[in-house]
Amino acid sequence: MSSMTMPSSAPAESRTGHWGRYALIGLATIVAAVVANVVVWAIGSALVGYDARFLPLASVGGAVVFTLVPAVVAVLLYALLLRIAANPSRVFTIVAAVVLALSLIPDFTYIPTVPGSSAGQTAVLMVMHVVAAVVIVGMLTSFARREGR
Repeated sequence: MSSMTMPSSAPAESRTGHWGRYALIGLATIVAAVVANVVVWAIGSALVGYDARFLPLASVGGAVVFTLVPAVVAVLLYALLLRIAANPSRVFTIVAAVVLALSLIPDFTYIPTVPGSSAGQTAVLMVMHVVAAVVIVGMLTSFARREGR
């Protein structure tokens, strides 16, 4: 009777579990960033009051879309970094800080020229940028810490 050993599927299973957990964290990150900015939008609406001509804050839909799209891009970027970077958390945090800084430039340069804009509304936009960045970076990099990367 010959003895044959079957290759273990444990590594494949652990990779599948790894990406399954990442998918859940990615989805949770997107939802959390959107919800956080909806809350900021609502608080800003109560404190500042939005001019209907100022389209970025005219409705909560703007806050949702302008948070959802960058959050999805961030989740995909972090997934790529998990595959190719030796220290994905560090690289992602640096990229996110640069993107955050760049995203604030129009708030200082372009937004004040938009019809209906005000200093208060601009401040709300800036807070929303920071809140989204903190939620996204915090949640995604926590995945790598749990995975030991």
